[in-house]
Amino acid sequence: MRFGPFEIMILLAIFFLLFGAERLPKLARAAGQSKGEFQKGLSEVTGEPSTVNTIADLESGGKTKSVELAQKAEAAGIDVSGKTAKEIQAELETAEE
Repeated sequence: MRFGPFEIMILLAIFFLLFGAERLPKLARAAGQSKGEFQKGLSEVTGEPSTVNTIADLESGGKTKSVELAQKAEAAGIDVSGKTAKEIQAELETAEE
């Protein structure tokens, strides 16, 4: 069933009565933003996966660089609690020298 111009005018009149002229642009803007977010999420889910990231993740065993760095530091006997990745890297470099 398709809506004709008369039915659309009736629906618009009902919306004006229910929501008022001030809120309709806000509702339309919110609906547009919701549609945009939905399309963005849909493209992320259905898009082609990045093979570069996938191969890098598989080679690292699923570990991030910071986790791998922390494990190396702990194996070297360095306390990693409360330190940034740069500080840990600097301590690892000085410990290796």
